Amino acid sequence: MSERVVAVIPARGGSKGIPGKNIKPFLGLPLVAHSIRAALAAGTVSEVVVSSDDDAILKTAEDHGATSLKRPPEIAGDEASSESALLHAIAAYQGCADADTLVMLQCTSPLTTAGEIDLVVRARAAQAADTAFSVVDVHAFLWEIAPDGSGIGVNHDASRPRQRRQDRPKQFRETGAIYALRKAGFGEAGQRFFGRSVPVVLPDAPEIDLDTPRDWIALEAYAKAAGRTPD
Repeated sequence: MSERVVAVIPARGGSKGIPGKNIKPFLGLPLVAHSIRAALAAGTVSEVVVSSDDDAILKTAEDHGATSLKRPPEIAGDEASSESALLHAIAAYQGCADADTLVMLQCTSPLTTAGEIDLVVRARAAQAADTAFSVVDVHAFLWEIAPDGSGIGVNHDASRPRQRRQDRPKQFRETGAIYALRKAGFGEAGQRFFGRSVPVVLPDAPEIDLDTPRDWIALEAYAKAAGRTPD
């Protein structure tokens, strides 16, 4: 690809669920280092930028080959969006301003691979999309609970006989791991979904997000059992 693709990894210092999460060792490496290594290994990515308000995270990012970008405190609190970090990166760092495509990666998906990043980036270009994003197949029966406590089927009709998985329409869950965004359009829209958005299915992506200590234990155990440990 001839276009300039910059991966931006938002990594705030504060974390209530898992204190110090973004530099806590996961499989022997600081959590943020996994996303950095995957992005640096991706053939489509020109540069990797870590946006953080935390000096320890920024130092860790530099130690693992990323460009560090100090984020202002006003866009680093619990209510701050990942989009605000990307918009700041465009405004504050010329490398992001010059990008054709921005790839937003989440630290909480440490098993993301370089190949998956390339797949999403290339899908955006090949399909002339504004946004391409990673998804996985889901087969769950989802419910809402009415005010009276009754269950309401969201993606199925509970009054009909239970359908087999193969008879149901295919549905997909956004993983939150990878978003490839056309930089110019994102800068105008200020949100990750704008214009034409295309889901990109990742067949081997684990469906565990690192939000709680239990998630951490489960994902590390899965990675070890599956042989997905860093070199």
